[in-house]
Amino acid sequence: MINKLNPIKDIWFSKKVTKFVGRTQGEFELIKPGDRVLVGFSGGKDSFVLLHVLKRMQLIAPFSFDLAAIVIDSGTGIDYSPLKSHCEKFDIDFIWYKTPILEIIEEKKRPGSSACGFCARMRRGALYTKALELGFNKIALGHHFDDAVETFFMSMFYNGIMRSMPPKYRAYNGLEVIRPLIKVREKWIEYMAKENNFPIINGEESCLAYSASDGKEPYAREKVKKILENLEKEEPKIFQRLDNAFSHIDCDTFFMKGFDESISRN
Repeated sequence: MINKLNPIKDIWFSKKVTKFVGRTQGEFELIKPGDRVLVGFSGGKDSFVLLHVLKRMQLIAPFSFDLAAIVIDSGTGIDYSPLKSHCEKFDIDFIWYKTPILEIIEEKKRPGSSACGFCARMRRGALYTKALELGFNKIALGHHFDDAVETFFMSMFYNGIMRSMPPKYRAYNGLEVIRPLIKVREKWIEYMAKENNFPIINGEESCLAYSASDGKEPYAREKVKKILENLEKEEPKIFQRLDNAFSHIDCDTFFMKGFDESISRN
Protein backbone atom coordinates (compact mmCIF):
# COMPACT_ATOMS: atom_id res chain seq x y z
CA MET A 1 0.00 0.00 0.00
CA ILE A 2 1.55 3.30 -1.15
CA ASN A 3 1.24 6.28 1.17
CA LYS A 4 -0.21 9.02 -1.04
CA LEU A 5 1.10 12.57 -0.62
CA ASN A 6 -0.38 15.95 -1.54
CA PRO A 7 1.41 17.38 -4.64
CA ILE A 8 1.12 20.93 -3.27
CA LYS A 9 1.06 20.73 0.53
CA ASP A 10 3.74 18.04 0.81
CA ILE A 11 6.26 19.76 -1.48
CA TRP A 12 8.29 22.85 -0.62
CA PHE A 13 8.18 25.19 -3.61
CA SER A 14 10.79 27.88 -4.16
CA LYS A 15 9.01 31.19 -4.74
CA LYS A 16 11.68 32.19 -7.24
CA VAL A 17 11.23 28.98 -9.22
CA THR A 18 7.42 29.22 -9.40
CA LYS A 19 7.61 32.96 -10.11
CA PHE A 20 9.93 32.61 -13.11
CA VAL A 21 8.15 29.52 -14.44
CA GLY A 22 4.91 31.50 -14.24
CA ARG A 23 6.47 34.41 -16.13
CA THR A 24 7.75 32.11 -18.86
CA GLN A 25 4.36 30.39 -19.13
CA GLY A 26 2.63 33.76 -19.40
CA GLU A 27 5.05 35.14 -21.98
CA PHE A 28 5.39 32.11 -24.25
CA GLU A 29 2.18 30.10 -23.53
CA LEU A 30 4.15 26.90 -23.18
CA ILE A 31 1.14 24.86 -22.02
CA LYS A 32 -2.36 25.41 -23.38
CA PRO A 33 -5.77 23.91 -22.58
CA GLY A 34 -6.04 20.29 -23.65
CA ASP A 35 -2.30 19.72 -24.04
CA ARG A 36 -0.80 16.33 -23.24
CA VAL A 37 2.61 17.01 -21.70
CA LEU A 38 5.30 14.36 -21.30
CA VAL A 39 8.12 15.30 -18.91
CA GLY A 40 11.60 13.94 -19.57
CA PHE A 41 12.36 12.56 -16.09
CA SER A 42 16.01 11.56 -15.64
CA GLY A 43 15.93 11.58 -11.84
CA GLY A 44 18.27 14.57 -11.63
CA LYS A 45 17.49 17.72 -9.64
CA ASP A 46 16.28 19.63 -12.71
CA SER A 47 13.74 17.06 -13.83
CA PHE A 48 12.48 16.53 -10.27
CA VAL A 49 11.80 20.24 -9.82
CA LEU A 50 10.29 20.54 -13.30
CA LEU A 51 7.94 17.62 -12.69
CA HIS A 52 6.64 18.98 -9.39
CA VAL A 53 6.26 22.54 -10.66
CA LEU A 54 4.20 21.27 -13.60
CA LYS A 55 2.13 19.02 -11.32
CA ARG A 56 1.40 22.09 -9.18
CA MET A 57 0.47 24.04 -12.32
CA GLN A 58 -1.85 21.24 -13.42
CA LEU A 59 -3.74 21.46 -10.13
CA ILE A 60 -4.04 25.26 -9.91
CA ALA A 61 -4.25 26.37 -13.56
CA PRO A 62 -7.61 27.68 -14.82
CA PHE A 63 -7.51 25.08 -17.60
CA SER A 64 -6.87 21.36 -17.79
CA PHE A 65 -3.99 19.46 -19.36
CA ASP A 66 -2.57 15.95 -19.04
CA LEU A 67 0.82 15.27 -17.46
CA ALA A 68 3.09 12.24 -17.28
CA ALA A 69 6.75 11.51 -16.53
CA ILE A 70 8.97 9.27 -18.65
CA VAL A 71 12.35 7.70 -17.89
CA ILE A 72 14.47 6.72 -20.87
CA ASP A 73 16.35 3.68 -19.59
CA SER A 74 19.51 3.44 -21.71
CA GLY A 75 20.51 0.04 -20.39
CA THR A 76 23.16 1.20 -17.90
CA GLY A 77 21.73 -0.96 -15.12
CA ILE A 78 20.39 1.94 -13.06
CA ASP A 79 17.41 1.09 -10.86
CA TYR A 80 14.68 3.62 -11.60
CA SER A 81 12.14 2.05 -9.23
CA PRO A 82 12.60 4.88 -6.65
CA LEU A 83 11.40 7.32 -9.32
CA LYS A 84 8.41 5.11 -10.05
CA SER A 85 7.51 4.96 -6.34
CA HIS A 86 7.93 8.72 -6.01
CA CYS A 87 5.54 9.41 -8.87
CA GLU A 88 2.98 6.98 -7.50
CA LYS A 89 3.02 8.80 -4.15
CA PHE A 90 2.17 12.08 -5.85
CA ASP A 91 -0.34 10.62 -8.32
CA ILE A 92 1.85 11.29 -11.38
CA ASP A 93 1.66 8.89 -14.32
CA PHE A 94 5.05 7.21 -14.78
CA ILE A 95 6.46 5.54 -17.91
CA TRP A 96 9.62 3.43 -17.79
CA TYR A 97 10.90 3.06 -21.37
CA LYS A 98 13.70 0.49 -21.64
CA THR A 99 16.03 0.85 -24.63
CA PRO A 100 19.32 -0.73 -25.88
CA ILE A 101 21.03 2.67 -26.27
CA LEU A 102 24.19 1.73 -24.31
CA GLU A 103 24.61 -1.46 -26.31
CA ILE A 104 24.27 0.47 -29.58
CA ILE A 105 26.76 3.13 -28.48
CA GLU A 106 29.32 0.51 -27.46
CA GLU A 107 28.97 -1.00 -30.94
CA LYS A 108 28.87 2.18 -33.04
CA LYS A 109 30.95 4.80 -31.17
CA ARG A 110 34.30 5.67 -32.74
CA PRO A 111 37.35 4.92 -30.53
CA GLY A 112 38.49 7.95 -28.55
CA SER A 113 35.33 9.95 -29.28
CA SER A 114 32.82 11.20 -26.73
CA ALA A 115 29.55 9.36 -26.31
CA CYS A 116 27.73 12.55 -25.25
CA GLY A 117 26.44 13.82 -28.60
CA PHE A 118 25.54 10.35 -29.90
CA CYS A 119 23.80 9.49 -26.64
CA ALA A 120 21.82 12.73 -26.57
CA ARG A 121 20.52 12.19 -30.10
CA MET A 122 19.47 8.62 -29.39
CA ARG A 123 17.78 9.49 -26.10
CA ARG A 124 15.93 12.37 -27.73
CA GLY A 125 14.85 10.07 -30.56
CA ALA A 126 13.54 7.50 -28.07
CA LEU A 127 11.68 10.25 -26.20
CA TYR A 128 10.06 11.54 -29.40
CA THR A 129 9.10 8.04 -30.50
CA LYS A 130 7.39 7.16 -27.22
CA ALA A 131 5.64 10.54 -26.99
CA LEU A 132 4.09 10.11 -30.42
CA GLU A 133 3.21 6.49 -29.72
CA LEU A 134 1.33 7.48 -26.54
CA GLY A 135 -0.43 10.50 -28.05
CA PHE A 136 1.43 13.35 -26.32
CA ASN A 137 1.74 16.63 -28.19
CA LYS A 138 4.35 18.32 -25.98
CA ILE A 139 7.60 17.28 -24.35
CA ALA A 140 8.88 19.23 -21.32
CA LEU A 141 12.62 19.31 -20.66
CA GLY A 142 14.39 20.52 -17.52
CA HIS A 143 16.92 22.92 -19.03
CA HIS A 144 17.41 26.05 -16.91
CA PHE A 145 18.89 29.51 -17.52
CA ASP A 146 22.44 28.45 -16.59
CA ASP A 147 22.17 25.74 -19.28
CA ALA A 148 21.08 28.33 -21.84
CA VAL A 149 23.94 30.70 -20.99
CA GLU A 150 26.53 27.91 -20.96
CA THR A 151 25.27 26.64 -24.33
CA PHE A 152 25.56 30.15 -25.78
CA PHE A 153 29.21 30.52 -24.77
CA MET A 154 30.11 26.92 -25.70
CA SER A 155 28.62 27.38 -29.16
CA MET A 156 30.48 30.66 -29.65
CA PHE A 157 33.85 29.52 -28.24
CA TYR A 158 33.98 25.99 -29.65
CA ASN A 159 31.70 25.97 -32.72
CA GLY A 160 31.88 29.54 -34.00
CA ILE A 161 28.12 30.08 -33.91
CA MET A 162 25.85 32.09 -31.63
CA ARG A 163 22.97 29.92 -30.43
CA SER A 164 21.26 29.08 -27.17
CA MET A 165 18.09 27.29 -25.98
CA PRO A 166 14.63 28.66 -26.85
CA PRO A 167 11.73 28.36 -24.39
CA LYS A 168 9.88 26.32 -27.01
CA TYR A 169 10.35 24.94 -30.50
CA ARG A 170 8.64 22.55 -32.87
CA ALA A 171 10.52 19.35 -33.67
CA TYR A 172 10.72 17.83 -37.14
CA ASN A 173 7.94 15.35 -36.28
CA GLY A 174 5.44 18.00 -35.15
CA LEU A 175 5.99 17.61 -31.39
CA GLU A 176 6.46 20.86 -29.47
CA VAL A 177 9.36 20.87 -27.03
CA ILE A 178 9.02 23.24 -24.07
CA ARG A 179 11.44 24.39 -21.36
CA PRO A 180 9.43 25.80 -18.43
CA LEU A 181 12.58 26.28 -16.29
CA ILE A 182 14.52 28.21 -18.93
CA LYS A 183 14.42 31.47 -16.94
CA VAL A 184 15.21 29.76 -13.62
CA ARG A 185 18.72 29.82 -12.10
CA GLU A 186 20.33 26.47 -11.32
CA LYS A 187 21.07 27.47 -7.71
CA TRP A 188 17.34 27.98 -7.05
CA ILE A 189 16.64 24.50 -8.43
CA GLU A 190 19.38 22.99 -6.29
CA TYR A 191 17.93 24.59 -3.17
CA MET A 192 14.39 23.39 -3.87
CA ALA A 193 15.61 19.84 -4.59
CA LYS A 194 17.63 19.82 -1.36
CA GLU A 195 14.73 21.13 0.74
CA ASN A 196 12.49 18.34 -0.54
CA ASN A 197 15.13 15.61 -0.21
CA PHE A 198 14.24 14.17 -3.61
CA PRO A 199 15.68 10.70 -4.34
CA ILE A 200 18.16 12.13 -6.86
CA ILE A 201 19.95 9.81 -9.26
CA ASN A 202 23.61 10.80 -9.63
CA GLY A 203 24.17 12.43 -13.01
CA GLU A 204 27.55 10.76 -13.53
CA GLU A 205 26.07 7.32 -12.92
CA SER A 206 23.23 7.90 -15.38
CA CYS A 207 25.45 9.50 -18.04
CA LEU A 208 26.60 7.20 -20.79
CA ALA A 209 29.86 9.13 -21.09
CA TYR A 210 30.78 7.42 -17.80
CA SER A 211 29.15 4.08 -18.56
CA ALA A 212 30.44 3.56 -22.10
CA SER A 213 33.97 2.27 -22.50
CA ASP A 214 36.66 4.97 -22.97
CA GLY A 215 33.99 7.68 -22.63
CA LYS A 216 34.92 11.28 -21.86
CA GLU A 217 33.50 13.83 -19.47
CA PRO A 218 31.86 16.94 -20.98
CA TYR A 219 34.95 19.07 -20.29
CA ALA A 220 33.87 22.04 -22.43
CA ARG A 221 30.70 22.68 -20.43
CA GLU A 222 32.54 22.41 -17.13
CA LYS A 223 35.16 24.86 -18.33
CA VAL A 224 32.53 27.39 -19.43
CA LYS A 225 30.62 26.89 -16.15
CA LYS A 226 33.78 27.78 -14.21
CA ILE A 227 34.35 30.90 -16.34
CA LEU A 228 30.79 32.04 -15.65
CA GLU A 229 31.13 31.37 -11.93
CA ASN A 230 34.17 33.64 -11.82
CA LEU A 231 32.41 36.32 -13.88
CA GLU A 232 29.43 36.30 -11.54
CA LYS A 233 31.71 36.79 -8.54
CA GLU A 234 33.11 39.93 -10.19
CA GLU A 235 29.78 41.09 -11.66
CA PRO A 236 26.88 39.75 -9.53
CA LYS A 237 24.26 40.97 -12.03
CA ILE A 238 25.85 39.33 -15.08
CA PHE A 239 23.08 36.72 -15.44
CA GLN A 240 20.37 39.39 -15.19
CA ARG A 241 22.06 41.29 -18.01
CA LEU A 242 22.36 38.13 -20.08
CA ASP A 243 18.67 37.41 -19.55
CA ASN A 244 17.87 40.83 -20.94
CA ALA A 245 20.40 40.46 -23.77
CA PHE A 246 18.92 37.15 -24.92
CA SER A 247 15.68 38.94 -25.86
CA HIS A 248 17.33 42.14 -27.20
CA ILE A 249 19.65 41.09 -30.03
CA ASP A 250 20.88 43.82 -32.39
CA CYS A 251 21.34 41.58 -35.44
CA ASP A 252 22.37 44.31 -37.88
CA THR A 253 25.59 44.96 -35.87
CA PHE A 254 27.00 41.51 -36.76
CA PHE A 255 28.74 40.25 -39.92
CA MET A 256 25.55 38.80 -41.44
CA LYS A 257 25.61 39.10 -45.22
CA GLY A 258 22.23 40.06 -46.61
CA PHE A 259 20.73 41.19 -43.30
CA ASP A 260 21.54 44.85 -43.94
CA GLU A 261 20.02 44.59 -47.43
CA SER A 262 16.74 43.19 -46.07
CA ILE A 263 16.59 46.05 -43.54
CA SER A 264 17.07 48.67 -46.25
CA ARG A 265 14.38 47.12 -48.46
CA ASN A 266 11.87 47.39 -45.60
